[in-house]
Amino acid sequence: MEKNGNNHKLRVCVATCNRADYSKLAPIMFGIKAEPQFFELDVIVLGSHLIDDYGFYCILKLLLRLHISEVFFNQSWNFGKFCINAVIEIFNRITGYVNNTYRMIEQDDFDIHTRLHTIVRGEDEAAMVESVGLALVKLPDVLNRLKPDIMIVHGDRFDALALATSAALMNIRILHIEGGEVSGTIDDSIRHAITKLAHYHVCCTRSAEQHLIAMCEDHDRILLAGCPSYDKLLSAKNKDYMSIIRMWLGEDVKTRDYIVALQHPVTTDIKHSIKMFELTLDALISFNKRTLVLFPNVDAGSKEMVRVMRKKGIEHHPNFRAVKHVPFDQFIQLVAHAGCMIGNSSCGVREVGAFGTPVINLGTRQTGRETGENVLHVRDADTQDKILHALQLQFGKQYPCSKIYGDGNAVPRILKFLKSIDLKEPLQKKFCFPPVKDNISQDIDHILETQSALAVDLGGTNLRVAIVSMKGEIVKKYTQLNPKTYEDRLELILKMCVEAASEAVNVNCRILGVGISTGGRVNPREGIVLHSTKLIQEWSSVDLRTPISDALHLPVWVDNDGNCAALAERKFGHGKGIENFVTLITGTGIGGGIIHQHELIHGSSFCAAELGHIVVSLDGPECLCGSQGCIEAYASGIALQREAKKLHDEDLLLVEGMSMKKEEVVSAAHLIQAAKLGNTKADSILRTAGTALGLGVVNILHTMNPSLVILSGVLASHYVNAVKDVINRQALSSVKTVDVVVSNLADPALLGAASLVLDYTTRRIY
Repeated sequence: MEKNGNNHKLRVCVATCNRADYSKLAPIMFGIKAEPQFFELDVIVLGSHLIDDYGFYCILKLLLRLHISEVFFNQSWNFGKFCINAVIEIFNRITGYVNNTYRMIEQDDFDIHTRLHTIVRGEDEAAMVESVGLALVKLPDVLNRLKPDIMIVHGDRFDALALATSAALMNIRILHIEGGEVSGTIDDSIRHAITKLAHYHVCCTRSAEQHLIAMCEDHDRILLAGCPSYDKLLSAKNKDYMSIIRMWLGEDVKTRDYIVALQHPVTTDIKHSIKMFELTLDALISFNKRTLVLFPNVDAGSKEMVRVMRKKGIEHHPNFRAVKHVPFDQFIQLVAHAGCMIGNSSCGVREVGAFGTPVINLGTRQTGRETGENVLHVRDADTQDKILHALQLQFGKQYPCSKIYGDGNAVPRILKFLKSIDLKEPLQKKFCFPPVKDNISQDIDHILETQSALAVDLGGTNLRVAIVSMKGEIVKKYTQLNPKTYEDRLELILKMCVEAASEAVNVNCRILGVGISTGGRVNPREGIVLHSTKLIQEWSSVDLRTPISDALHLPVWVDNDGNCAALAERKFGHGKGIENFVTLITGTGIGGGIIHQHELIHGSSFCAAELGHIVVSLDGPECLCGSQGCIEAYASGIALQREAKKLHDEDLLLVEGMSMKKEEVVSAAHLIQAAKLGNTKADSILRTAGTALGLGVVNILHTMNPSLVILSGVLASHYVNAVKDVINRQALSSVKTVDVVVSNLADPALLGAASLVLDYTTRRIY
């Protein structure tokens, strides 16, 4: 056993209030149950788990019992007893089917010590308060009997507040799961109130951990474990998911072709949340896809939401399936294979990200939650049109799987944390207040602190790191020669990033993350360089995200340099506000990026926009890629340098007005200078290069039909007129009106790397 100073098993009480918190608590309960040598588990079930037993069905069963007994007592007791049991069995089945979610706890083979009916029906603010009061009345007797060493409380529901209050006042240690998170509605206040009552904290994200520390909680009593439900999510491999989908949505439904809708009332603005729910249902009806609608929770306003459902005929509509509860194992499979999830449930912004399923988060209930890029927010809506448009944008997409909330190993960490609790330590919790300064005046430098990114550009020659502000200003830049080996290169990147991050404090910049632009083929989802160009050695199958993120404790994004140039134009340059455009980099090599419908195209194997390798001649010069006749073989800086050397070797390069030192290396710049001074052979080479580039652009126009082509890089100004001429001669008339411009960005690689970070912190707000 862990060294915790305890001489007996730790008696752990887990209290679950609803279907949502059970999905988080169940993995912990299984873990505790699996180690009986360390723990004793007591389970309390209360809240909405027992709603139907507490309400209509319970009363109906009682009336039936009394009525049948009265009828048959004097006639035939045995027959009367048979009828009683038969009718009650029928109603047990009915109530179990309808909503008694505590039955799934029994099915998981947990012994329920106590069932507490604590929900006062009414679904308004007063009913919520009365429910808390009822729980406070009933819990002391249960806790007196159980005498647990520690109580595990989850989340931010009003039932959980009653649990935490009771345990704290009865001197029972509290372990709070998912504290420190931020969201909308009264749940935020309840969550933070439970945090102040709790003695120990298990949080899911680093931000939540920092929030707990900022709330003066003892860092030694905070565990960053991840979300327990992710332990189950990330190991879910149900091959028979189609049977689950068909059971809930019908035999004719296909994967990625249905919607899961789960929307709850917002208790701080009930009227508006009901209106939003009504607009959501209108949009779903118009969208005309099979939809599984789960009933809302029992918060104030849920009764009105159910009325809206019935008013619109959702329960009888052929496209809708309305249910009160779906077992968590099956719910996982339903959202994992859905075309979209819509609503305001925390599940949408938390668990669903593990599958990359598109999510539309409605309203303010989850405001402040950390989300993956699969989440599109619709903060407000006056008509169904905005929600309908969001459905059109999101439905059927597939996003990178997100592990913001966990890595699948939360439960082992939590069990180890529980074993480390020393019951001999004083029960009274201590708060870690920061030192109070005598001078309480505010510092204008702090108020004006600039949100910024660390941008890294890995070129064939130089390695550059810069601090870039939200407005695209390069605040500070560092440049070193790019080392030739992997180890030296990574060491230098880390050293330069650490130096820049330290300097950011002095220049009032708050670093939000690190963006890296590099040559080669990149998997941006994992932050891995798959294959490098020949210009950067020892740079294949390189994980850049992990070591840099671990060293700096910052999120890291990585992408190809051509894609970064396109992102720079989208955020800071000519591409701002343009729906479809292409960026071509004309430098040492030829690269580029494609923006289609405001989104960067990566391709199925992250090989999209290799524009330099569009073939414009079957028997052209050999390219570094091994092919012949690529644009890069004609128009890149390397290609021009090759032709310049040929002319120089034949004494045909230098003309009057030019001179070269003996040790000077012949470059593309010499070829351009010679052409300007009247060297016809140099001019012919440049015109051929411009024509090759122009033909490549024509191919792009005929394939992608962008409204704008942006030429970037040191050679852009020399090629722009040639490209326009080729378009006028060779392109279809329908694309000849395209705008071709030279980039006005001084440093697109660094700005593009920065935009990887800055876009992520501000985007996907609809």
